[in-house]
Amino acid sequence: MIRTLSALVVALALGATLIAQQKPAPPTPVPAPDNVAKPPADATKTASGLASIVLQKGTGTERPGPTDFATVNYSGWTTDGKNFDSSSWRPGTPSSFPLERVIKGWGEGVQLMVVGEKRRFWIPQEIAYNGMAGRPAGMLVFDIELLEITPDPRKPPVDVAAPPKDARRTASGLAYKSLRPGKDGASPTSSSTVTVHYTGWTTDGKMFDTSVDKGQPISFGLGDVISGWTEGLQLMSVGERMRFWIPEKLAYKGERPPRGMLVFDVELISFK
Repeated sequence: MIRTLSALVVALALGATLIAQQKPAPPTPVPAPDNVAKPPADATKTASGLASIVLQKGTGTERPGPTDFATVNYSGWTTDGKNFDSSSWRPGTPSSFPLERVIKGWGEGVQLMVVGEKRRFWIPQEIAYNGMAGRPAGMLVFDIELLEITPDPRKPPVDVAAPPKDARRTASGLAYKSLRPGKDGASPTSSSTVTVHYTGWTTDGKMFDTSVDKGQPISFGLGDVISGWTEGLQLMSVGERMRFWIPEKLAYKGERPPRGMLVFDVELISFK
């Protein structure tokens, strides 16, 4: 997408539910729930021993799959009430990560949720860190709020081969379709710096680039990217997710792979 993309180094931010990270010192502990010691009688349990209660009903209808990416706010405690981790402790809150790369209790539990839902989980040691050195032992308790589900970027959209009939087109040949509306307000200009998440595919369904699996969005000037991006992002508003079908003349123009029409899903997070 960006001509100098190979020079970009973006840290993978999976949160300490997956890997140990250096935390700001000193973090402010999040008070433990009253029922942190054990699951209450009305908790729902799965065959693995995972217990949970719903703290806040969700607004969505879909649940993430095992390879999807989840964006969450969370805090974790040991059963004696020690707060050992929280998304509030680090920059870039909330946290995003692929469900196939976290502890088993998280991977199973978040798949039970819909967007907007908040749950409390009691995760047995066997599906938590299971004796991993340097990680808390025993049953762990997590409060998790699911904010967003991002489909596995390795899976191409069903309309990747060609723009669907309901896609709109510009005079240049750029085709686009809004996947999620944004906030009312201004759109970027050709001189703006934008912050986005994105995934790109060739029309045969091969994913060739994504920011999603890096866990953080990227920022760049609209004057530094392919002309299809420069034009397309000026059609978006903050919070919007859009799919673009970019003809080769607006993409890399045969200067380097990938060639031909390219398809991008782009989420505009902010611009200035």
